[in-house]
Amino acid sequence: MLKGINSSSRYLTVSGGSPSSTYISPGAAGAGMMRYNGNMNCIEVNDGNSWIQLQSSYATVELTPETESLLEWARLERTKQRVMEDRIKKHPSLQKAYEAIQRAEDNFEILDKIIGDDNNSGQMIYPGGGLVTPVVP
Repeated sequence: MLKGINSSSRYLTVSGGSPSSTYISPGAAGAGMMRYNGNMNCIEVNDGNSWIQLQSSYATVELTPETESLLEWARLERTKQRVMEDRIKKHPSLQKAYEAIQRAEDNFEILDKIIGDDNNSGQMIYPGGGLVTPVVP
């Protein structure tokens, strides 16, 4: 049992183990002690009150495919940003072009907020794709 991990998460999958009870009650005398029970041929752990037989199955924790995809995208974007920053340092003439790109993206966001779109219920469409609902004070 992995205490405190929600297996119904969109980004994390927990399977197996014994989710109905925890093995250890922190702070209890003897909690966490382990022993091999030769009569039962199993490993037991003390939960602070009694000895509990460890389950033969164990929990696994995995990232969902969506999470892996998002992390890969973030890694690639970070790498792209670092490469661009390094190139700007080596070639200062690229700085003005980079600043122009930033201004163009800012202008796009402003114009998109002003124009809006009946089909997307006021959400903005970013150049890289995806819809975002603007927060207007």
